[in-house]
Amino acid sequence: MSSTNQNHKLCMIPGPVEFHEDVLDAMSTLSTSHVSPAFIPIFGESIELLRKVVLTAKGQPFVVAGSGTLGWDMVASNLVEPNEDVLVLNSGYFGDSFTTCLETYGGKVTQVKAPIGDKPSLQEISEMLKTKFFKVITITHVDTSTGVLSDVKSIAQRVKEQSPNTLVIVDGVCSVGVEEIRMDEWGLDLVMTASQKALGVPPGLSIVIASERAIETFKKRKTPVKSYYASWANWLPIMNAYEARKGAYFATPPVQLIYALNTSLKQITSVPLEKRFEQHKKVSKFVKDAIEELGLKMLPKSRDIAANGMTAVYYPESLTAVDLLPKVASNNIVIAGGLLKTIASKYFRIGHMGISVTEPDRKHIQDTVSALKISLKDLGYSANL
Repeated sequence: MSSTNQNHKLCMIPGPVEFHEDVLDAMSTLSTSHVSPAFIPIFGESIELLRKVVLTAKGQPFVVAGSGTLGWDMVASNLVEPNEDVLVLNSGYFGDSFTTCLETYGGKVTQVKAPIGDKPSLQEISEMLKTKFFKVITITHVDTSTGVLSDVKSIAQRVKEQSPNTLVIVDGVCSVGVEEIRMDEWGLDLVMTASQKALGVPPGLSIVIASERAIETFKKRKTPVKSYYASWANWLPIMNAYEARKGAYFATPPVQLIYALNTSLKQITSVPLEKRFEQHKKVSKFVKDAIEELGLKMLPKSRDIAANGMTAVYYPESLTAVDLLPKVASNNIVIAGGLLKTIASKYFRIGHMGISVTEPDRKHIQDTVSALKISLKDLGYSANL
């Protein structure tokens, strides 16, 4: 279904996002063998283009059928051995979940957990790094549950200064393609994301880019990987083969999704990434200014730690999700409810990333803000309307 279909309600949640018509056309590629001479170069080129998106020269991309959550399993099973210490920086729901995943594989997790709407401070991180050696530190770049943006560059620099052998892992599911990420320059060891957010591809691809140091760490591990499907021992030869323009098999790749990924990555890399980052900042400001003008309170404690690809907003005291979300949907816009368990009923979330941002002529952003204003007015909310 095209995003311009008259019966389609705009999907303005923090992922899946709206998809470009060319991406959807690529999804309709006729049945093709995963080792077809037509498909092999598409997969190989997609691997190469992913390096450009996170600004790495030699990072190793993995493109595997699965959700972004599979990236956690790849980290936990390939890079963390049983009883090794891991430091998780927690700014919401996804810090909690990453912790559970790491512990499932035997990692010993210590959290630096921020209050709701905040992020761990550099001072807190620094103090924790003094307590012991952590094999890995994980950073949720944007926690989709809270809309809080972490300062990956500064954290990575602090880790490099205090604990240079610690691997810096970035959960970039809601940030890759929106927020600035310079994998090589900042010394990041792994960046993970998923297809359905700012990369602008339907759900179904888990995407991980690992540094040379991360791959070396994996190769030198002393214990067997405790996963079969997530094991890099199985996936690394596949990625290497396709990039060398050779077919290979471990598990059947989602051919049509990879055609779609290739189409989207070509679009994304056709303009300087700096322009893309600025477009998302500009639209984020527009949305957040509109929210403040409506007299509504955002979940992040301040604008300077608020994500640029989404906005989390508390409901007015007089309204609930049952009131607002269906009303906005009646105006042909779909927004999301809360996700953080302790306050899920108290806030909603708007996504603004991908073509909704980079192609302003579609008017997705203006239509979303307009639908929100109309819906609030219809529900009797009158502050600043």
